[in-house]
Amino acid sequence: MWKLTEEVNFFDFVIERVVRRLRLSQIAFVLVSASIFAIVAAGLGGCSSTINVPKTTVRTGTVRTVTLRQMESLDMDRAAPVLIRIYKEESTLEVWKQDRNGKFALLNSYPICKFSGNLGPKLMQGDYQAPEGFYDITPGQMNPNSSEYLAFNTGFPNAFDRSLGRTGSFLMVHGGCRSVGCYAMTDYAMEEIYGLVDEAFKGGQEKIQLQAFPFRMTTQNLASHAGDPNMAFWEMLKAGSDAFLATEQPPRVAVCDRRYVFNPVVAGTLDPSAPCPFGIDSTAVASAERSSQSASASIAAPNNGTIAYHSNDPITQKTNENLRGIY
Repeated sequence: MWKLTEEVNFFDFVIERVVRRLRLSQIAFVLVSASIFAIVAAGLGGCSSTINVPKTTVRTGTVRTVTLRQMESLDMDRAAPVLIRIYKEESTLEVWKQDRNGKFALLNSYPICKFSGNLGPKLMQGDYQAPEGFYDITPGQMNPNSSEYLAFNTGFPNAFDRSLGRTGSFLMVHGGCRSVGCYAMTDYAMEEIYGLVDEAFKGGQEKIQLQAFPFRMTTQNLASHAGDPNMAFWEMLKAGSDAFLATEQPPRVAVCDRRYVFNPVVAGTLDPSAPCPFGIDSTAVASAERSSQSASASIAAPNNGTIAYHSNDPITQKTNENLRGIY
């Protein structure tokens, strides 16, 4: 009887060890699978800055003393609204700030350390293009715990992008010097950029306009890229750039007929995919905008329907004709 009991106990011991090992193997498999999924998701989604790394303290950025002195010399309140302009070809990010007269002036410029892709808009998830266009940054898009030091989401895709079926997510402006569809500014520059944006939000600004351009939107630069299939899109961006420079105020941006319109005289929300209301482009911005439009029209080469946002299937057409930015 004692021998039988001993054999039963030994059998129970063996079964328990086997079950324990199976459980440990299952847990290890789940953890490895989750890690792989997180890495793949981050790579497909956009920048690595989408992964939040827990920190003991929340970073908020720092506005440096020399920049504060620049604000004083330009008659700007520290908490006044800001606006961001990006130029790919010049690898430059500018922060503009409202002065005490209500006009926006250039406060500071920062070199872009890295952006992925080439000149031209982002079209689809995974094309590694950094976006171009007019976007809004809100407080909810700020990421103080970014794995790339500090970051904020550009807001891609906006209403214009969505009207064309363009896809992508987590397109950021962030620290560091690596990019998968983002604008990497280095930690040093990003600390101040983030601080300026954060202070503007704390001062009451509800959203910050981000204007991302392929290059400085001059007639000469458009002429140097004549024949590029993105020309009509860039002419639209130039109209918005001119509206800002002429009024020294962020233009009101709307989308109809799958195109941008700036400072429209028609009030209310427009349908991005519906035809534009009659007379929507009749806002008189300034002679600078009118002259630039006529000049750029004279230099643009015929596109024969190759511009992506005029196509019935912009993603397919653009991919077949001019897919850019694949590493």
